[in-house]
Amino acid sequence: MAKDKILYICGECGYESSRWLGKCPECNGWSSFIEQKKEIKKGSSLSNTNVKRSVSLNINDIKKKDDSRYATNIGELDRVLGGGIVKGSLVLIGGTPGIGKSTLLLQLSQKLGEKNLKVLYTTGEESNHQIKIRADRLNVNTNNLYILAENDIENILENVEKISPDIVIIDSIQTIYNSEITSTPGSVSQVREATNTLMRMSKEKDISTVIVGHVTKEGMIAGPKVLEHMVDAVLYFEGNETSIYRIIRTIKNRFGSTNEIGVFEMTATGLKDVNDASKIMLSGKPENSSGSVITCTIEGTRALLLEVQALVTYTKMNMPRRTAIGIDNNRLSMLIAIIEKQLSINLSEHDVFLNIVGNIKITETALDLAIIVAIISSQKNIVVNDGIVIVGEVGLSGEVRTINMIEKRIIEAKKMGFSSCIIPHENKKTIKEEKIKDGVIGIKNIKEIMKYIK
Repeated sequence: MAKDKILYICGECGYESSRWLGKCPECNGWSSFIEQKKEIKKGSSLSNTNVKRSVSLNINDIKKKDDSRYATNIGELDRVLGGGIVKGSLVLIGGTPGIGKSTLLLQLSQKLGEKNLKVLYTTGEESNHQIKIRADRLNVNTNNLYILAENDIENILENVEKISPDIVIIDSIQTIYNSEITSTPGSVSQVREATNTLMRMSKEKDISTVIVGHVTKEGMIAGPKVLEHMVDAVLYFEGNETSIYRIIRTIKNRFGSTNEIGVFEMTATGLKDVNDASKIMLSGKPENSSGSVITCTIEGTRALLLEVQALVTYTKMNMPRRTAIGIDNNRLSMLIAIIEKQLSINLSEHDVFLNIVGNIKITETALDLAIIVAIISSQKNIVVNDGIVIVGEVGLSGEVRTINMIEKRIIEAKKMGFSSCIIPHENKKTIKEEKIKDGVIGIKNIKEIMKYIK
């Protein structure tokens, strides 16, 4: 007879407790416990002890397999994955509804199918007929693609045994359930157990698995945070569904660099690679407009030119607004304080709005100097020369500090036709290539920037 048991599970990390707790002892999250009734059937696979035991091996006895990656032939996707999908790996793709996850995965299936790789596309949200309609629109017609409309993890494993695919795609993990667990699909227990099962399948059978994850209103993948720890790579789709451009970002990758991005254009026939991302990000830049500055960021191994826009307006409110899109709001507040202290520019009676054009989120501090120049430009109504690229981190004393990969940033700026770059003084001394030094200006303090923007 089945035995019912009440458990309280942390929605953040998956920690289980026999009683409700206000604070999770594992991840320190508050009010994160969810009550669930868990049923374990006697003799089920969850309690089976007759499982295959692993044997430890000396590292020198482990032979490296040939062709350890499947190149997808989708340039931007290969970029973020580090060269392709690793055999036996588990990849998680997250993004808001309608952003293009299923479209990308169908295109991926076509590319892999053309290389004689067998793909099993499992959908828990659509019927076979609906997938066929989308596949026809995207010109997906490979004979190596198999569609399975199924939610039960046991039935999915049976089809894997029957078909023996090279790649398994699960769309989405929140719809998959294990009948031995009584909680509903999408719950912490179901998501964790389904991911565990898929991970064991991938490692034991050397099958690469790609799973789609729903996201919360905060933009994080729904389910326990342990989900992201279990997989080998985590990719996030970013962008506005009303825009034609999409960005896919690597958050975690055990087999490649992190914080890499790929840029796609959404068309009627699917997603297309955007090789010249800087040109896309700068398209539509206004001419002879104050508050607009060009800077350069590093995303993984790619240098990317961006436009920073600032709008400074007078306000009668006691508390002026500080709004940032694309960077941390606290960073903006700190840079405003530096401007007021070091340059004696009063912004206490002004609202400040900042936008990184292109709907891209930046975490590195190399944009500090460009942000400060954009704010000053808008406040004083000064037009910054369109031929200048400005990069540099700014300290609390107004000093301009060194940043990484400076030569790559300068090369990208000159490739895009910019005549000069304002960079930290210490970075200029480290430039080895003489041909890129022309037009490079090094400054030590933000007070020096004023003579270049007046």
